[in-house]
Amino acid sequence: MKPILISAAVALVVSILFTPYLIRVFSRQGFGQEIREEVQGQHSAKRGTPTMGGMAILVAMWCGYLVTHLVMGDQPTATGLLVLGLTTALGIVGFLDDFIKIRKQRNLGLNKTAKLVGQLVASVLFAILAIQFPNRNGVTPASVDLSFLRDITVISFGAVGFVIFAYIAISGWSNAVNFTDGMDGLAGGTAAMVLATYVLISFWQLRNDCFGAGPAPGCYTVRDPLDIAVVAAAAMAACVGFLWWNAAPAKIFMGDTGSLALGGLLAGLSMATRTELLMIIIGGVFVVEALSVVLQIVVFRTTRRRLFRMAPFHHHFELAGWAETTVIIRFWVLAGISCMFGVGLFYADWLALAR
Repeated sequence: MKPILISAAVALVVSILFTPYLIRVFSRQGFGQEIREEVQGQHSAKRGTPTMGGMAILVAMWCGYLVTHLVMGDQPTATGLLVLGLTTALGIVGFLDDFIKIRKQRNLGLNKTAKLVGQLVASVLFAILAIQFPNRNGVTPASVDLSFLRDITVISFGAVGFVIFAYIAISGWSNAVNFTDGMDGLAGGTAAMVLATYVLISFWQLRNDCFGAGPAPGCYTVRDPLDIAVVAAAAMAACVGFLWWNAAPAKIFMGDTGSLALGGLLAGLSMATRTELLMIIIGGVFVVEALSVVLQIVVFRTTRRRLFRMAPFHHHFELAGWAETTVIIRFWVLAGISCMFGVGLFYADWLALAR
């Protein structure tokens, strides 16, 4: 428990203190957000608000993780470094996207091909490395089996299939969080809840590790559950610290730097904890936001009509007359419900097997 608390405390302090520094620097440099034409009326006042604030989340995560290992006197694990590496790689892709938007003074940064290539490279590297580095028990950071509450051994992708699956999952989650990042604090607050859920899940897996003293029924075959909890705790606290400045009215936006990074982090955590399908429930708000975009495109191309007033889904309610803060808080409530339901399923599975 101590490493988790240290990680969260360090990341929270760094995030809260480093974010206003970025606000001052980015404001002086003119690194302001461009606003989509479709929402100019509702969000025109936000034009010019500093963006790329996801840098603060990434720096705080790394500080929380590294300081924890320094204080505890142990070495970082393969799982922790791989998940953080994936998060950082996608953060770099997002940074390039944000930087191009700022330089060209438009709301479109990297083209679709460039962004997909960036996600592809990060995903493939992570997937290949994640099925290497077995520990003394032969457990690797990720598994080639599909997982829900634990590995479903009858559904195995094989090495090549897992790389393809990892790309789909990582690009899907990074884009889903990116779609959600359209209102002050919406993505950051939702991500913080999902990450808090993963702190609980990975800590529970640590307490019920199959390779501990006297493994019991319902135990978990996960490599480095404590380090996963440390990473999740650092990310959760980093999001909370950033939210202090990102809550409405936002003084800085996370930008694609933060949203793509957080999406990759969630995908990485789900694979490391063997809960890939459970993440669909825990991250239900992100799933709905992504589906709203897909459905809007499909319906418009087939019928030339719009299913929603605007996609992603949060803008539909805003155009229906809901205040921005109302949409944000209600989506946070839905995110909390999704997280509680996911934890309930996770615990119920362990309880059924442990009896």
